Amino acid sequence: MPLLISLFIFQVQNLLQQMQSRFQTMSESIISKIDEMGNRIEELEQSVNELKSEMGMEGSPSPSAPPKVKIDPKSTDDSA
Repeated sequence: MPLLISLFIFQVQNLLQQMQSRFQTMSESIISKIDEMGNRIEELEQSVNELKSEMGMEGSPSPSAPPKVKIDPKSTDDSA
């Protein structure tokens, strides 16, 4: 009976080590992808600033979404 318990403990420890190794690999991959995305964003920002500079728009604010119209539910309520 103690042999079965020892074998079970060994298998559980082995499984936990494999899971930890996979988790570490995934974590490193995610961090690498985040760093890569950050670098690409910085490159895009630099390209946009260069284009703005070429067009003489250095001081211009960046384009933004048009303002959203807020609908007041009280004004559209016909029951009043």
